[in-house]
Amino acid sequence: MNEITISNSKIKLVQGDITELNTDVIVNAANAQLIMGGGVAGAIRRKGGPLIQEECNKIGGHFVGGAVITTGGNLKAKHVIHAIGPRMGEGNEDEKLKNTIINSLKLMDEHELRNIAFPAISTGIFGYPIEKCAKIMISTAKEYLSGETQIEEVVFCLYSKPDFKIFKKELN
Repeated sequence: MNEITISNSKIKLVQGDITELNTDVIVNAANAQLIMGGGVAGAIRRKGGPLIQEECNKIGGHFVGGAVITTGGNLKAKHVIHAIGPRMGEGNEDEKLKNTIINSLKLMDEHELRNIAFPAISTGIFGYPIEKCAKIMISTAKEYLSGETQIEEVVFCLYSKPDFKIFKKELN
């Protein structure tokens, strides 16, 4: 199964390109300097246009475990939440990843947004193990959606089939 219901919300898995999703928000797996380089950030920058990076530049940097919101530029999504995930080896990575998810979902509630798509945060050049990422991201979303929120849907969008299978196993 690629979807579960928690209270009045859904958690859904999708395999594909996060920049093509028609959600209110897509999440950029960001660095603390909010500089959009390669990976998911590079794809968002290329499709979304320069406005997203310009807004990030105005914000400056942010802390690991935090999240900030900008426009979606030319993307289908109206907004991008830049979630600053941990680098493996920096210490306390599991807690920081959990905080990244919570802070992203809190921004959704603050801005009264309904649906969001996350990539597998920190699993690229930051070296976080995909299995641990799936476990923390899914359990944190379940916990958050069990509380009071107007969020209708949390999508985990995995680019590769192997990553999708790992998230599917964790969801079920």
